[in-house]
Amino acid sequence: MKHTRASIILSRIYLFFSAASLLMVSLMAFSNPQSVMDLVQVKLPNNDAFSSIRGVYGGVGLTIALALVRWALKDVQQGVTFASVLWGLYAISRLITISMEGPLGAFGTQWLVIESVLCILGVSLLAALRRPVAQLHH
Repeated sequence: MKHTRASIILSRIYLFFSAASLLMVSLMAFSNPQSVMDLVQVKLPNNDAFSSIRGVYGGVGLTIALALVRWALKDVQQGVTFASVLWGLYAISRLITISMEGPLGAFGTQWLVIESVLCILGVSLLAALRRPVAQLHH
C-alpha cells in the first residue's frame, strides 16, 4: 500500500513534534525533577521521590521520545498509531480524574485540550495513511 507523500510528511512532523514535547519534559526531569512537579504545585519530599520523577518523566519519557523518532524514520504508520494511543490515554486519564476527583485546574485543563487535539490529529493522520493512493484520486 502506497501512502501519499503529504500524509507521510505530516505524520513525520507529528511524530517529531510529539517526541520533542516529551523530550523537553524528560530533560527537565533529568536535570531538576522538582521543576517538573512545580508545574502542578507539588513539593518532592525525599530522594526516592526525586528518583521516581527522574525515572518516570526522565527515563520513560526519553525512551518514548526515542521510539517516536525511530518510528518517524522507519515505520510512520506504527509511530502514528502509538502516538495516537499515547495522547488519547493521557486525555482519558484526565477525564477519569475529572469524574473521580473533580475539575482540573488551568494546567490540567490546558493539557486535556492539547492531548485531545494531538490524539484526534493522530487518528486523522492514521486514516490518511491507511487510505491507498488509488482511492484518493476517485
